[in-house]
Amino acid sequence: MIDLKLIYAILLTLMPVTELRVGLPMAITYAIENEIPIILIFSTVVLLNILIIFFIFYFLDNLHEVFMNVRIYKKLFEAYLKRFQKRVDKFEKKYETSGFLALMLFVAIPLPGTGAWSGCLVSWLLGLERKKSILAIATGIIIAGILVLFGTLGFINLFL
Repeated sequence: MIDLKLIYAILLTLMPVTELRVGLPMAITYAIENEIPIILIFSTVVLLNILIIFFIFYFLDNLHEVFMNVRIYKKLFEAYLKRFQKRVDKFEKKYETSGFLALMLFVAIPLPGTGAWSGCLVSWLLGLERKKSILAIATGIIIAGILVLFGTLGFINLFL
């Protein structure tokens, strides 16, 4: 039976701000505590994070306009967009010269606010080609996952 800790870690990996940067370390800790192969947990979390890309684009393409009629959503989205606009502008300057590599690197940086959700939003706001964006974002997720995995295992080994 799946433990509540693992469900919590999976939910965190799917959330916009926490994503795999928070969910993966929790899931890895759970795997170590329960003697579950780390590669299984790692693969699951990364795959879920990649699959969320399709949900995000579906939401932005089809449901965003409907939700803009809801006052609280509109206020929250506009406030987020206002804070996020500097990143979009910075990305747009890099994008002109380095293409989808910039999108991949943006998502690959394992910091809050630079994961799949932000990558999809940047791609959507700039009207980038969808297939290339999905590939760049998925590749960035894999890189970020590997970095977080190594960081988590290194941190855990400090205490063993």
